[in-house]
Amino acid sequence: MMSTALSVTAAATDGLDAPSCVTDDSSSLCARLYEWFGMDWLAANAQTLVATPLRILLIVVVALVARAVINRTIRRLTDRTATGQMPTILKPRRTKGPGPSHQQVVEQVAERRTQRSEAVGSVLRSFASIVVFFIAIVLVLGELGINLAPIVASAGVVGVALGFGAQNLIKDFIAGIGIILEDQYGVGDVVDLGEASGTVEAVGLRITRLRDVNGVVWYARNGEVLRVGNKSQGYAQVVIDIPVAHDTDLENCRTVIQEVGDAVYAEPEWAQVILDQPESLGVESITAQGILMRLQVRTTNADQWRVGRELRMRLQERFATEGIKIPLPTFGAPATGAAP
Repeated sequence: MMSTALSVTAAATDGLDAPSCVTDDSSSLCARLYEWFGMDWLAANAQTLVATPLRILLIVVVALVARAVINRTIRRLTDRTATGQMPTILKPRRTKGPGPSHQQVVEQVAERRTQRSEAVGSVLRSFASIVVFFIAIVLVLGELGINLAPIVASAGVVGVALGFGAQNLIKDFIAGIGIILEDQYGVGDVVDLGEASGTVEAVGLRITRLRDVNGVVWYARNGEVLRVGNKSQGYAQVVIDIPVAHDTDLENCRTVIQEVGDAVYAEPEWAQVILDQPESLGVESITAQGILMRLQVRTTNADQWRVGRELRMRLQERFATEGIKIPLPTFGAPATGAAP
């Protein structure tokens, strides 16, 4: 401090034209730059050429460090969610079959958790980056001496205009985040979205893509999905209603249906996909055309249609052997006006 003052005084006494900031405050940045470099133009513009760029650089560095720390924290949280211990409510039940089947179910659930955590982590990191960079830009503009009031007012007007013009887009994104967070469905699930149903091929923040049984690809906006029927979560129920004639021995028919279900359940090939013993529930309804007998079987999600086809085929063969009549002409006749 004393040396700076002595140097400045000495320079003034030697006839040098020192800037006024040097004589006013010998401890200022202006005086220090004048002492180090001896250039009056650099000392006179110390605030513009040195102080402001250094503050801007500090803001940028702090913003980058803050973004890196936040992204690292989010990534650690999502990784812990994806690879950590699975909650009890999400654990799949152990099937009657051997271990590989159960292991495949566990791997499928873990993969779903990983996909969901990655999607949520990507959204959170993008949001954090936008917030951090927006604050940094505002601080940099303030350092440059730009009046932020008109900019903020203009941004407010633009935001209101975008809010009215892009309501559906914002609605789709918010609904997409909810679908991913709640795990309503994922890639590979068979879902019913109302007008469109099929296998989900992609789930994004704005749209969901699925393919129906005819191979048609459907694109559904997430904001327009009012209800979802997911046929691939947990387990599936195969419900088979079999029409029989009025003069059928119902107790014998029920026994035959139960025997067919038990026979399929006892085979090793089907033991891995049928989760519980089939139930022949008996008479479901009585109509003028005949009597409906119901068989109910709990299966894995991916095999419900295969199990249903196998049971229907065996029931038809067994009914033919036992002489149980099925009123096909009345039950199979197309409705009036139906396409052939």
